[in-house]
Amino acid sequence: MGIFNKVFKAEAENKMAMNSAEAFAAICLVAIASDGYLSDSEEAEMNMRLSRMRLFKDATEDSLARMKAYLIEGLKKHGPNELVKSAKASLPPNLAPTAFTLAVDLVFADGTVSREEQAFIDDLRQLLQISDSLALKVVEVITIKNQG
Repeated sequence: MGIFNKVFKAEAENKMAMNSAEAFAAICLVAIASDGYLSDSEEAEMNMRLSRMRLFKDATEDSLARMKAYLIEGLKKHGPNELVKSAKASLPPNLAPTAFTLAVDLVFADGTVSREEQAFIDDLRQLLQISDSLALKVVEVITIKNQG
């Protein structure tokens, strides 16, 4: 292995440190950005959903803003795939189905699901080890929820 391979391998292994709330929020952030842009309405929807969760019950507006800034910086620096992989490493396994479900719901937030968003959800399902049957149920229910 050459010297450049050692350097670049070390950089690739440099993951973002996150707590469980940051990990959960990172997955949601990448979900709403998976179509290539981050809209204000999608951010507002994500913030509303997160604020209703027990995981974020003690979060203040200021702490949520700092967390969002930290995650957006990580998204810019490492890219969506690495951010989600880092999040998965910090996400408690019992929250994986919840994170997947909220990610699916958030990609529906603007009323359409792009190919990029579909690909993200498929990749997330595999990364979080969500079974095909559970993933299908989630997508079916979220589709019904968003028909109206």
